[in-house]
Amino acid sequence: MDKLSELRKYLDYEFSTGVCTGEDYKKFQNKYINYLRSICKERGWEIVNVGRGHYYFSLFIKENDNYIYLAIHDVRYNPNSWYNNILVRHAKHEKDYTGGCNRYTGLVKLPLILTNMFKERC
Repeated sequence: MDKLSELRKYLDYEFSTGVCTGEDYKKFQNKYINYLRSICKERGWEIVNVGRGHYYFSLFIKENDNYIYLAIHDVRYNPNSWYNNILVRHAKHEKDYTGGCNRYTGLVKLPLILTNMFKERC
């Protein structure tokens, strides 16, 4: 089964909540980041500076000296936004959290959006 299908199982899923990050979210986050790694590997990109939050994460994708920041919102309060509403923007380096203009895309279109953004080279 492909990695995108594994992630789709979490559509409409109600994640646990609490002081400690739930095991269900940790598994989801690992699957999601591994899916992003597979996208990057196919295109010669690199994932750098992964920030694992309580129920969200962010990371930078690097192609040569070009960076794109990617983030998903807290999965407990924004159901399916991890799939339909992924934040992406240009960044100057792997610690540039303010970067360029915010854009949002879905997971299915993400590879194409990232390819186009790298072509823009902002």
